[in-house]
Amino acid sequence: MTTSITPDVDDGPGTGREALENALSQLNSAAAILGLDHGQHQMLANARRETRVSIPLHRDSGETEVLTGYRVQHNFSRGPSKGGLRYSPHVTLDEIRALAMWMTWKCALLDVPYGGAKGGIAIDPRHYSRAELERVTRRYTSEMIPVLGPERDIPAPDIGTDEQTMAWMMDTYSVNTGHTVPGVVTGKPISVGGSLGRSSATSRGVVHVALEALAHQHLRPAQSTAAVQGFGKVGSYAAQFLSESDIKVQSVSDQYGAIHCADGLDIPALMAHTDLTGSVVGFAKADSIDPQEVLTLPVDLLVPAAVEGVLNRTNAGAVQAKIIVEGANGPTTTEADRIFADRGTIVVPDILANAGGVIVSYFEWVQGNQAYWWTAEEVDDRLGQRMIGAWTKLVATSERLSLSLREAATVTAVKRVAEAHAIRGRYP
Repeated sequence: MTTSITPDVDDGPGTGREALENALSQLNSAAAILGLDHGQHQMLANARRETRVSIPLHRDSGETEVLTGYRVQHNFSRGPSKGGLRYSPHVTLDEIRALAMWMTWKCALLDVPYGGAKGGIAIDPRHYSRAELERVTRRYTSEMIPVLGPERDIPAPDIGTDEQTMAWMMDTYSVNTGHTVPGVVTGKPISVGGSLGRSSATSRGVVHVALEALAHQHLRPAQSTAAVQGFGKVGSYAAQFLSESDIKVQSVSDQYGAIHCADGLDIPALMAHTDLTGSVVGFAKADSIDPQEVLTLPVDLLVPAAVEGVLNRTNAGAVQAKIIVEGANGPTTTEADRIFADRGTIVVPDILANAGGVIVSYFEWVQGNQAYWWTAEEVDDRLGQRMIGAWTKLVATSERLSLSLREAATVTAVKRVAEAHAIRGRYP
């Protein structure tokens, strides 16, 4: 007999608490469907290891500031843990717990031999110099060395971090271990062992499944419209690839504002504009709109590609998109999921939709271990095979068990992790 798990939350309402509640709610549902006993359920609901560190930073001004960093390793049963490192002022332990759990399910669903992890530092990188961010990264890595490693836990870029961050992490880890260890992180620059295609892999994966979802609903790309909420690393490339697939991207937003063009945005020109100005705001070939409107426009496809919890009980009823493809982690709350299910809105869950990043991270890790590098075409072809194959199996499971896509995905992933637990047994 299964029971519901409620979070032992670390922070108050708002930031990470709702994300953790949503993650546990999804697990509770899957555990009930699978008939997991209470002990199995508890093992999956709790992280194997949580590390919290203080990071003293010597600012360029001469002042000292102390930041807080986290690394949560949710599961090791199917392999070393894997997950991004984000720099954001909104980072909390509960948020990192939720993201690490979702990462476990993502790796299991795509049959990548990793467990899930996530890291974060409560910092707004826009307010720090490059030298300060390097010092933060190197100190965080030094504090985390006992729990990192290519056979233990492998970070990657996330919100507020990039390939340069990963290069600093790799170098710090390598200096402390006495030899170069390319496999300690993924998402590195090509010059130090990164993989071709990694920077845009999450977005390519989003578009692979978006096109499959459109076809499943008998919608042709050239006759379809889209809106993308978030125009960072994932959202901008997703908009580009959607546009290249003949889908009319009518609206996009970022943290500063939103724009709309009924005839379709000129995405290459918009990307040039954001490279120059740092925002979509002020793009001459579009009208400004309220950022919240991007989520409720009458489009065929909505791609939330920013942060968690943007589709919730306050706005889900106003969402008009036929298909939602989750480019971000956890953008849809449990209440919003129920509303979409009742209305028949298709939601392609994050643990499939944005799995392109971890798939190509796995490719990078494999290439690094083999010291043999694949072409960009090989990487993209293998990514497409993985994403489309997972989509096909997910739809079949959803229809066979009469579950939503999210329920089917979570049940599939949780079952694989639970089986790995059972096969390995308990020690001692």
